[in-house]
Amino acid sequence: MKNDFLDFRSDTVTKPTAGMMDAMMHAKVGDDVFGEDETVHALEAKLAAKFNMEAGLFCPSGTMTNQIAIKCFTQPMDEVICDQTAHVYRYEIGGIAFHSGASVRLLYGERGILTPELIEPEINEENIHYPNSSLVVLENTVNKGGGSCYTLDQIAPIHHLCNIKGLKLHLDGARIFNALATTGDKAHDYGQYFDGISICLSKGLGAPVGSVLLGSKETIKKAIKIRKAFGGGMRQAGFLAAAGIYALDHHVERLKEDHKHAHALADALLGTSYVKSVMPVETNIVIFEVANGSASKIVQHFKDKGLLCNTTSSSTIRLVTHLDISAAMIDRAIDIITHLQ
Repeated sequence: MKNDFLDFRSDTVTKPTAGMMDAMMHAKVGDDVFGEDETVHALEAKLAAKFNMEAGLFCPSGTMTNQIAIKCFTQPMDEVICDQTAHVYRYEIGGIAFHSGASVRLLYGERGILTPELIEPEINEENIHYPNSSLVVLENTVNKGGGSCYTLDQIAPIHHLCNIKGLKLHLDGARIFNALATTGDKAHDYGQYFDGISICLSKGLGAPVGSVLLGSKETIKKAIKIRKAFGGGMRQAGFLAAAGIYALDHHVERLKEDHKHAHALADALLGTSYVKSVMPVETNIVIFEVANGSASKIVQHFKDKGLLCNTTSSSTIRLVTHLDISAAMIDRAIDIITHLQ
């Protein structure tokens, strides 16, 4: 991709910073399948401690950590409850059925946010005709909800419901640090509510590769074997884990800057004639609906002017701010947005 493009397609497009590259090149590594990579161990322990969980497992992607968790917490003929916008349902290529032999019960939360009142009526009673409801999956932030956030006050009653009904609770925390930057909640308080937490390092935190699954020691012991079966066992993975450690140490506090940039883009879009509406902006994702015509044509017009973004439907477009977008780039983007009439 040309360097002069403003790339708002995703927060996955970032390149490692000079400091991150230096940390990667000086990482102490070993064979992680043999359990000998001390930098991988350090990353897993760092995140487990931060979220008050017993153990962690470094994997190549968030899709893998999510699918491993679902495999850990379900049996074939079980059912997973999630919102209809959920990444585990929409963007993991049917992995729930393929890997775990489970079905999915889809709910319709407000911008992807579920509540106990939505979940409880959809938990199946014991019946020979019904799959066993065994797992609820939440996503924080909700990608297709425009980066909408759960607070811990919203999560706690869902955990309570799952506890009394005997269901596991997993968090797809692909952008969890964005949520924490907005809500002010503490990462350490999350561990009491979830059986599994997936944390992506290659989105807002800017690492090139990797996600970590957190859980109990028993869950992670099982997850290690599942990761191996999925082809996710890596050897000298410490070079990648070092990038994750650097990101946690240097790129968390600056997420609020991305959120500020997203608000500026939303304000500019609201002032144009070709935008019908903009989802409320909470974090680093801006989703807007075009007033007339095709969203793909607007995307192409933006590209012709040097701004890259993606459609999320025939009438909606997503822009994502990230580590590689500066204030000057936001000014350029706003100029493109306001002059595209």
